[in-house]
Amino acid sequence: MSREADPPRRKDEIEIKLPCEDLAGPREKLRGLGATPRTPLHFESNEMFDDDAGGIAGSGRALRLRRAGDAAFLTFKGPARFEGGVKVREERETRVSDPAETAAILAALGLSPRFRYEKKREEWVLEGCAVALDETPIGNFIEIEGDPPSIRRAVSALGLDFTAAVPYTYAKLYAERRKMDPSLPADMVFRDTGRKT
Repeated sequence: MSREADPPRRKDEIEIKLPCEDLAGPREKLRGLGATPRTPLHFESNEMFDDDAGGIAGSGRALRLRRAGDAAFLTFKGPARFEGGVKVREERETRVSDPAETAAILAALGLSPRFRYEKKREEWVLEGCAVALDETPIGNFIEIEGDPPSIRRAVSALGLDFTAAVPYTYAKLYAERRKMDPSLPADMVFRDTGRKT
């Protein structure tokens, strides 16, 4: 996916994640508010890498290899902290030309895929924020990333409830869901697509 129209990259990721039963309403509101389309609906596959001891996740950090169409990105995220109701964490991301070779380099460093999650995502820009509408195997979510005042303005403009935000990553949300339903597969994947990366 092209990143040319992105808001400026930050060293910190500042965002909130809101569950949303139906994304059609927020999508129509985005259109009505004159939000700028950023990327059309697309499929993403994300692999979280870690060492055998789980040292990366255990320290609150994350290392992700994301594939989206013909693009791939390697992302590092630092431990999360919460400021004014939004999640803040260091984020470093770079586009990679060969995801298979990138995975091989990580493997040579003793890191392997520990969890995979899929989603269908479309992205918009509203109030200077990146707004992602995510369809996942465990429900729909809206992620809004920007500076805290802009996030609050975007949430208000979309008629969403700021207090409904969840502080968890998709990996954590899925782990909690598997505790309630152990029959779920180890990875958060769409059962009907059988997509492999």
